[in-house]
Amino acid sequence: MTGTAVPERIRRAVAALDVRAGDRLLEIGCGGGVAVGLVCPLLTTGTITAVDRSATATARAVRRNADSIRDGRATIATAAFAEPGLTTAGLADRRFDKIFAINVNLFWTGPAQAELALATRLLASGGALYAFYEPPGERLDELAAKVTGTFEAGGFATQVLRLSAPVVGIVGRP
Repeated sequence: MTGTAVPERIRRAVAALDVRAGDRLLEIGCGGGVAVGLVCPLLTTGTITAVDRSATATARAVRRNADSIRDGRATIATAAFAEPGLTTAGLADRRFDKIFAINVNLFWTGPAQAELALATRLLASGGALYAFYEPPGERLDELAAKVTGTFEAGGFATQVLRLSAPVVGIVGRP
């Protein structure tokens, strides 16, 4: 990973994931791959797969995490978090212990029913879906309530994590 500064929200989110050495993780909306760079050193037999719709973002993520890709700990693909995109990228048959997104609006701007059904299918037994946000302070409770409602409508049991204001995480288990 390059020497660029890591935003505190990403550090807090990765810490909240409580990554285990053998975890299989999927990051939705990886951007430039900063979280991937924090997760990879925590893995020995585990892996992280990261997707983003932007080819520009995934190109940055690949450059940032080239060593981890070479040693098999990381896979980065340009794909939307949707069945067709993951199928095209060759990722639709994988299973993950933890699926996470940091500051991705997918779960608070609409019902996300197809995406939650996909997450349910991709999660291994006992797995969890994590959504982390750093909204303006006055919107933290509103955003947490929206995402919690979306997860619950999709059949997930939820838990809200307050990760030192203004970062909030919502954990969903099918």
